[in-house]
Amino acid sequence: MRTSCKALYLDYQSTTPCDAEVLEAMMPYLTHHFGNAHSRTHCYGWVSEESVEEARSQIAKVIGADSKEIIFTSGATESNNLAIKGLAMHLRGQNSPRHKFVTLATEHKCVLESFRWLQRQGFEVVFLPVQKSGLVDLEQLEMHLGPETALVSIMGVNNEIGVIQPLREIGALCKKYGVFFHSDGAQALGRISLFVKELGIHLLSLSAHKVYGPKGIGALYVERRPLRIRLTPLFSGGGQERGLRSGTIPTFLCVGFGVAAEKAEKLRLTERERLTDLRNQFLERIYSELPKVYLNGDLENRIPDNLNLSFSGVEGEGLLMGIKNLALSSGSACTSESLEPSYVLKAIGVSEDLAHTSLRITFGRYTMLNQALEAAEQIIVAVKKLRELSPLWDMIMQGVDLRTVQWIAH
Repeated sequence: MRTSCKALYLDYQSTTPCDAEVLEAMMPYLTHHFGNAHSRTHCYGWVSEESVEEARSQIAKVIGADSKEIIFTSGATESNNLAIKGLAMHLRGQNSPRHKFVTLATEHKCVLESFRWLQRQGFEVVFLPVQKSGLVDLEQLEMHLGPETALVSIMGVNNEIGVIQPLREIGALCKKYGVFFHSDGAQALGRISLFVKELGIHLLSLSAHKVYGPKGIGALYVERRPLRIRLTPLFSGGGQERGLRSGTIPTFLCVGFGVAAEKAEKLRLTERERLTDLRNQFLERIYSELPKVYLNGDLENRIPDNLNLSFSGVEGEGLLMGIKNLALSSGSACTSESLEPSYVLKAIGVSEDLAHTSLRITFGRYTMLNQALEAAEQIIVAVKKLRELSPLWDMIMQGVDLRTVQWIAH
């Protein structure tokens, strides 16, 4: 059994380490403040309940919401399912004429699968393509909005290519046509401003472990004013969390999420500036030594801590084996076991051969500049070595399009 790992961590969009302040805040609720927050008859329950409500208020403040609009869940996957399926089933129960749902082909797996579930229930679902930049085409989006449209679901920050979608403009379009707007904000919290009222977001999914909080806790913002969004719960129980999400609240996880969200927002602007400089120096070093390296997704409309790079002439899995001292991935954590090229990269028009060569490199709060530059050196060395061994590299440098080569089978 492995008990330690000394690789340099560059996979912050997969998960983040728990911040020391977050851990310190949680510990008392694992020991002497262990009461059930739903126990209303004694002080152990009262203490836990007050702490949960404080955490709820901390998260609400970060997104400019009311604490009553925050529903705790087990994570962003559950929040996404509750928002999408819960709204659809409520509308169906009300015999609403709105039966059409719109999303992007590059959304997180749990969002795409939720919409495929809706299709099997007879709802109309549109999976919009994206531009080569990875951004939504607003004109194309508007073509699918109308009196029959119930919901648009578009994530704030993509989990693979880090592009930031124009949430404010999407929200304005949804308001124009009276359509609900849901956003998966798991990768956006702590990276961009998420004031829901300003952006026109009615439902927002959040996750603690993407912002240096604990795993196993998330939240769903459900607007109460000016609209009162109603959802059908996904499962039955005691009706906790305002009747939308039954089950005993994990007080220590809620507390950790509150502290993590508050700190992430406090550090957001300074971290953006630091990580932008770090990323640019990393990218400059890579480009200076390696030809035919391609950035996937828009550079300007992008969080500073993400780089998704394709290295022509190098197989991605082989490259990962050559940089064992770096902890990074060839795609999202949810699909990292798949040998298929990333569906996100395919959606933005990256060829299959280049998609197979991609690495997702994500920096974070604890990544120092010297570490990032050392990582760049390791990648440079590994790519050069693999290209020297590759019989295809010379063909690529001569301008041969490998997709046009007819290979002889033996």
